[in-house]
Amino acid sequence: MRDDDTLSPDEQLRLAREAFESAQDFSLAVEEEFAILDPETLGLTNRFEDLKAAAAGTKLEDHLVGELIASEVEIRTGRCETFHDAAARMGERRDQLAVLIDQLGLALGATGTHPWSPWQEQRIIDTPHYRRNDEILRYVVWRNNSFGLHVHVAINGADRAIRVADWLRHLLPELLALSASSPFHEGVFTHLHSTRSEIFTKFFPRCGIPDAYGDWQTFEDYVRTLFRTGSITEHTQLWWSVRPHLSYPTVEIRICDSQPDLGEARSLAALAYALTVRIARAIDDGEPVPLPAPRLIEENFWRAIRHGLTGDFLDLTRLENVSKRARLEQLIEWVGPVADEIGAAQYLSLPAANAAERQIARYEEGAGLEEIYAEQVRPKEPVGG
Repeated sequence: MRDDDTLSPDEQLRLAREAFESAQDFSLAVEEEFAILDPETLGLTNRFEDLKAAAAGTKLEDHLVGELIASEVEIRTGRCETFHDAAARMGERRDQLAVLIDQLGLALGATGTHPWSPWQEQRIIDTPHYRRNDEILRYVVWRNNSFGLHVHVAINGADRAIRVADWLRHLLPELLALSASSPFHEGVFTHLHSTRSEIFTKFFPRCGIPDAYGDWQTFEDYVRTLFRTGSITEHTQLWWSVRPHLSYPTVEIRICDSQPDLGEARSLAALAYALTVRIARAIDDGEPVPLPAPRLIEENFWRAIRHGLTGDFLDLTRLENVSKRARLEQLIEWVGPVADEIGAAQYLSLPAANAAERQIARYEEGAGLEEIYAEQVRPKEPVGG
């Protein structure tokens, strides 16, 4: 990743375009965010700096980073050439993180929100990036105690990358429904399957489902306007749920909740990756980019936030309801032609229930939040191991 703090916006945009034009198609990386927990109370604890220090000199050192609050940690696979490589790295990184967590006497949580820890007790980590965001956003950023899974896919060609991102917009609700893992927040059963998405995308500016830009120049003109008018001070302040990343030549999918289960994290990342590759191939074959009305995509986005995998989506072509599970089965079938080629086929599956459904079922059985969250936590073994 470049040090974009030293570059002007025009230089950042020029270098980003050049990077996309020379990118190696379909290499990928996965990022996973975890809650750092006190093992006795399972509450959030501000120990990121201790964890970062413990990683020094280990294989995880270059792949462990901070993410806004000191009670959160992110691990990264680094660049992978096939999904099989990425899946293996996801397991390795979780194993490596678990070793450090055990050494420090901590625990890890992996749901989209923490069920009860107050945001007022979390500390923003001291980096230039997060200091800027704190100054700009204030209450908005303080409240954002959330945990996600992101997938980066390298795309060759700047215009092509924009079209891939445009196409992905209307598939984000399906990925969110599959990933939803956050039905509890601030001690409350919210009745949302992804409370994380409601908090993050409705609070932050330039967040959620982006506009369709059509080509790089239109996207670049918009970003340049934001810089010129002082609307943003760095390009990462585009917090959309899918975005072209200016520091890497990737399309980044950011819609998903964190996953307590490693197998489900791999399956989710595999689907996001396979969709991206399948879309790029469709564009290469001359297929037009579907551009449903934003209000229809937002309807499906809400349905994913509220009900996860249960119930129906709106079929954006026929404008009729379709079972969410049937829709996801259609997508898995649609990516079939590329899934074997990119090493993703063996990981694609549809669970009987997602993480939110399982937690809600326990709640309806009478289990308390502490008991339910404890079942998502691995104090001395890899999360989901």
